[in-house]
Amino acid sequence: MCKTLDLPRSSYYKWVNRVVPEKEKQDNELASIIIEYNESYDGILGYRRMTDYINHFNHTNYSQNYIHRLMQMLRVHARIRRKKSNYKKVKPEQIGENILARDFKADYPNQKWCTDVTEFKVPGQKQKLYLSAIIDLYDRSIVSHVISKSNNNKLVFDTFDKAIAANPGAKPIFHSDRGFQYTSKQFKFKLD
Repeated sequence: MCKTLDLPRSSYYKWVNRVVPEKEKQDNELASIIIEYNESYDGILGYRRMTDYINHFNHTNYSQNYIHRLMQMLRVHARIRRKKSNYKKVKPEQIGENILARDFKADYPNQKWCTDVTEFKVPGQKQKLYLSAIIDLYDRSIVSHVISKSNNNKLVFDTFDKAIAANPGAKPIFHSDRGFQYTSKQFKFKLD
């Protein structure tokens, strides 16, 4: 083997009889744990979760960078999982014509209103809040807004009713994305 590799035989014996450093022993032990966990968890662990699992189950305190470096050397990567959305695809009942056609400039108040619903995650809780708002494109002022724990028709209807109550004589172009609340028959009836 040494002859084929063009190495002196003394180099081979030096390597065989060498004292393995503690760091290398640790790296080898961790490498076998990483390979084992990667197989056990079907390749879904990235370096962050791999670090958490190793530290939790082995009562250690390795850094994420250290585990990440070893995983790169071993060519162990997490299998990317597609995030499943909880949204149901709903076929629109009514689709309005796009009258606004990206002309977001208004010449006078209550000529053009835009609306949307925004989702907020509440820090430290498994809860979400939804903000429905209507803005006037004339001066970008908020005509009305409602916050709710549910993203449903009532949220949008309440926002619309509040806007009409504050501006009883208004007959604006009402522009929204084509979310399920805005394409329902009930909302079309409200608009009419």
